[in-house]
Amino acid sequence: MTTKHLLSLSKAEFKNFIDSIDVVLSDCDGVLWKETEVIKNSPETVNKLKELGKKFFYITNNNAKTRQDFVEKCNDFKYDATIDQIVCSSFLAAMYLKEKKFDKKAYVVGSDGITNELEAEGIKHCGVGVDLMEGDEVEMVMNFKPDPEVGAVVVGFDKHFSFPKLVKAATYLQDPSVHFIGTNCDTERPSPNDNKFPATGCFVRTIEAASNRSAVMLGKPESFISDYIIKKYGLKPERTLMIGDNCNTDILLGKRCGFKTLLVLTGITTQNDVDLMNAPNADTKNLIIPDYYANELGDLLKIITSS
Repeated sequence: MTTKHLLSLSKAEFKNFIDSIDVVLSDCDGVLWKETEVIKNSPETVNKLKELGKKFFYITNNNAKTRQDFVEKCNDFKYDATIDQIVCSSFLAAMYLKEKKFDKKAYVVGSDGITNELEAEGIKHCGVGVDLMEGDEVEMVMNFKPDPEVGAVVVGFDKHFSFPKLVKAATYLQDPSVHFIGTNCDTERPSPNDNKFPATGCFVRTIEAASNRSAVMLGKPESFISDYIIKKYGLKPERTLMIGDNCNTDILLGKRCGFKTLLVLTGITTQNDVDLMNAPNADTKNLIIPDYYANELGDLLKIITSS
């Protein structure tokens, strides 16, 4: 199996493709924007898809913001969005604990995006913010007194990640009854330049190693998010398109759910990766291959307006 470039499709092939879609699920960072910069032609493409009658939803692994934060960011970037059209992994953490009828306190290695979503569901929390080590590491370990109310450890992106947080998370997780939640598995975010941008998965893996436990992962490509969005939006998988920039999360989610998949090359997965997928001797069993790919989301707009 190989992936097809959208621009290589005939007019008839593209018409069949676009007519087969009722719902579009799109990743955000790396598809619609990169951090604080909108990706050229993406807002116009989203608007055109909506004009064609496609329902459009924003599905992101970002856990640093709440759904309401994403509504505001979408609107700032000229994307029309309501809170019900957004699923982010901070929100999923609150939904997971709500489903478990969680009534204790969550120790959060993350940011206000997670805690604000927890608070919206009446879930108590602690841990967010700077936690610097006073004295040496032995003193820190000896002096830490675990909070007996903590019944979950939730891990997201934490710009204040520190040794004390690692000690506390691992200590709480000694108790097998304490929930261990990873908001998402991404080890890299789309970088605004050529520097590496480590992501949430790096923190999750570190705490997994320290605690000798595996986190329950909630975001793409895991079953919790797929079950949630299929039920919430009443999706027919064969009539749904998943758009993303990362084969290991966005595209894999789409494949697992039976969605059509479109990769854009404005984020994590590169043209070199696509060339490997399409190489004559590629071991396709070990590759996550999208149905289609495009240089950018705006390629869709080019084809639609020229048809």
